[in-house]
Amino acid sequence: MVNYAGPRPFTDRSRGAGQGGFTYLGLLFAVAIAGIALAGTGTLWQLESRREKEKELLFIGEEFRRAIGSYYDISPGADKQYPEKLDDLLLDKRFPMPVRHLRRLYRDPMTADGAWELIKSQGRIIGVVSTSAGRPVKIAGFPAEQQDFEGATRYAEWRFIHSGGSNTPAPAAGAGAGQGEGGR
Repeated sequence: MVNYAGPRPFTDRSRGAGQGGFTYLGLLFAVAIAGIALAGTGTLWQLESRREKEKELLFIGEEFRRAIGSYYDISPGADKQYPEKLDDLLLDKRFPMPVRHLRRLYRDPMTADGAWELIKSQGRIIGVVSTSAGRPVKIAGFPAEQQDFEGATRYAEWRFIHSGGSNTPAPAAGAGAGQGEGGR
């Protein structure tokens, strides 16, 4: 004989169906936390990317300053000259054996087109500057040759200008600044 106790009021199945809502809310909460974490990571990655581009700009700018200085300092004869165009830094034909002051023309890492603004004095290049109007992350702690970059509010204020040698006064920083040949 079978004992019949009647319908069971609560089964394991009915308890699981009620907990499905909590699982769904828990999953939504986890997705929201993951989204916030990814957004924070994206912001941090973007900041780190800007810092890397700034380091690249500082390195390349100093390479141009050094190359312009080399071109100027080893000028033949008593009359020191700056280059007329950036290509003169790649192959200086003023000597029987051409001299290379720069291995290649670097692009401006802060702009999409990579073009530099050339700083000129008397029609000759004395420096380069980025055309980017972006705000720098680095605003302090520059080495001695870049002290004038302290507190700059735009990358376009980071001007890489050769000082003109030890016995020649430096040309005015804004003298003859003009648009011109972009480095590639």
